[in-house]
Amino acid sequence: MSNETSNSVIELDVRGMICPLPVLRARKALASMMPGDHLRVICTDPAAAVDFPAFCQAAGHSLVETTCMDETAAADKELVFLICRGG
Repeated sequence: MSNETSNSVIELDVRGMICPLPVLRARKALASMMPGDHLRVICTDPAAAVDFPAFCQAAGHSLVETTCMDETAAADKELVFLICRGG
């Protein structure tokens, strides 16, 4: 029997959605998760760079990581947020 604890990581794809939908979808997903679980949000809304840190701080969640993926052009820029659900 393992003593290792593993928290789940849920992925939420909100590419193409604009403010406030990415944060609203993330809030809904986090509400159904257990404290310590992680949510990875993939979005293309440039406003999310400001919205997600503010949301996490206000809601008591931890923003673990923010990554900017710029595959081809500015229009295709993806932001990836890893959020740890607070307790």
